[in-house]
Amino acid sequence: MCGRFVSTTTPVDLVALLGEMRWDPAETLAPNWNVAPTDPVAAVLERLDRESGELVRQVRPVRWGLVPSWSKDASGGARMINARSETVHEKPAYRKAFAERRCVIPADGYFEWRPVPAGEGRKAYKQPYFLTTGEPMLMAGLYEFWRDPAVPEDDPAAWLATATVVTRDATDSAGRIHDRMPLTIATADLATWLDPATTDPDELHHLLHTPGGGDLTVRAVSTAVNNVRSDGPQLLDEVPDPLGLAG
Repeated sequence: MCGRFVSTTTPVDLVALLGEMRWDPAETLAPNWNVAPTDPVAAVLERLDRESGELVRQVRPVRWGLVPSWSKDASGGARMINARSETVHEKPAYRKAFAERRCVIPADGYFEWRPVPAGEGRKAYKQPYFLTTGEPMLMAGLYEFWRDPAVPEDDPAAWLATATVVTRDATDSAGRIHDRMPLTIATADLATWLDPATTDPDELHHLLHTPGGGDLTVRAVSTAVNNVRSDGPQLLDEVPDPLGLAG
């Protein structure tokens, strides 16, 4: 799975990488070196402009953890931060979003953990690792809108935008750390992935790739990452690897 990641790419950075897009400066998110489930994240998506009828690429904040439109409440979103690529086109919670509401979620990299057994006077603990390609990763995502039935529909607070990250079995260096990994979209494929008119499941699955071809740089980092309240670039500083998995 992908349960924590780093997001420091700004909308200006995304324009330089992906081309023209819209965003509301008031909704721009601060850099986050320890994004956790239910945190706000920046998503790049395409929606029809109500006035012009044109498809517009935009950056907008969404809550990480998808809430299907038919959910009775939003409490289950924290458990739906990832969608398995193998079944995303058929699971009721994801299939409509996979067909119509796809996005990418930029990330600098992501964290995974491996257990370190007790020994030499220490207790057992979980060692975090940071996995990265060294460049912004456009993680494949799906988004949904959920309306809170307790709030009037014309109130902006009635609508919650949420998203999930598409994952698959981990390969190469990522597989040393965890059995799942996020999938990414190449910049050349971004327009097709974001276009709501692209609905063929086989074509969409063909656009999903492993970041860095599955060969990522892996480094052990401080256990401060384990606390979701921890934040800052120091979380990415390399520490001695107790399991010898970095590289």
